[in-house]
Amino acid sequence: MAQKNETTVLILALLTTAGLLAGGLWWFSQRSGIGLDNLLSPTAEGGDNGERQQDPSGAAQPNQPIVETLAAVQNVPSGLFNYGGSTSWAPVRGDVDPIIQNVWPKFQLRYTEPPNATPGSGSGIRLLLNNQLAFVQSSRSLNNEEYSSAQQRGFSLKEIPVAIEGIAIAVNPNLNISGLTLSQVKDIYTGKISNWNQVGGPNQPITPYSRRVEDGGTVEFFVENVLADERLGSNVKYVPSTTIALRELANDPGGIYYASIPEVVGQCGVKPLPIGRQANELTPPYKLPYVPPSECPSRRNEINREAIRSGTYPLTRQLFVIVKQNGQVDEQAGEVYANLLLTDQGQELIAKSGFVRIR
Repeated sequence: MAQKNETTVLILALLTTAGLLAGGLWWFSQRSGIGLDNLLSPTAEGGDNGERQQDPSGAAQPNQPIVETLAAVQNVPSGLFNYGGSTSWAPVRGDVDPIIQNVWPKFQLRYTEPPNATPGSGSGIRLLLNNQLAFVQSSRSLNNEEYSSAQQRGFSLKEIPVAIEGIAIAVNPNLNISGLTLSQVKDIYTGKISNWNQVGGPNQPITPYSRRVEDGGTVEFFVENVLADERLGSNVKYVPSTTIALRELANDPGGIYYASIPEVVGQCGVKPLPIGRQANELTPPYKLPYVPPSECPSRRNEINREAIRSGTYPLTRQLFVIVKQNGQVDEQAGEVYANLLLTDQGQELIAKSGFVRIR
């Protein structure tokens, strides 16, 4: 009889313990916002079988497989969407966006330049803040002032990295110089170095060319990262576009200019220079061996993608899609555009246009 009572007590104790555990799990799921099914599932966060992926903003997204093709992207909106921004994105607009349009003809994209300013990342973001664009192609990250301006207008901005590229330093093709360090480039553009013989070249005055700071993300990136936020010197000659700058450089024996690598490396009329943090680690933005202008255009220099991807080439940056998070169709359009570029097919198209895959 005593044994039977002990068995009954043991069973009651086990049932009580199970009830307490179940109640505890239910209470935790309600407080944490995690469903009970997810707590018990082997694919929940931390589980051995969960497939996880980093989204472009850095947040971990469970169970989101990589999309392979443009056609497989979901929730593509219909309509005409104005977008704008960086001139460095021109190869993407020329080579990638038309293919997106062919796959999704109802997702109509129209590049829009500012009416009273030079096209660029900064002017594009200003138009986005003023509700004149659906999203922006940017060659630099957002700054604090832009984040604050968005908050004052009742929405937020999100930057989604989609590609990697580098900035090339180019000179006249006849200039005899092996390369420059970043500190030498800084001293040239702040006016401390004014003759090529100060950096191992010929006795030739230097003419540094640049677009204005307000004109684009490339200039802002250059000033912030190469000049360490020092001002461009009074010796700098300003030009409105890279096209005009490269034309000037081809005719100026002492000229120097900086621009997006895809805009420079394959050109016949200029010479991109190896650069480095130190004089003994100069890295070219092109694949070796160098193709001289005399062999161009039958042969052209190709971009040194491996050096850009690895960071051996010191002037690299990310390209971003800037999305306005306001719960409207413009936000959907920007998110979808970034998702299209981040597909396997989109990344391959980005590589063909001269940039480096981000994944």
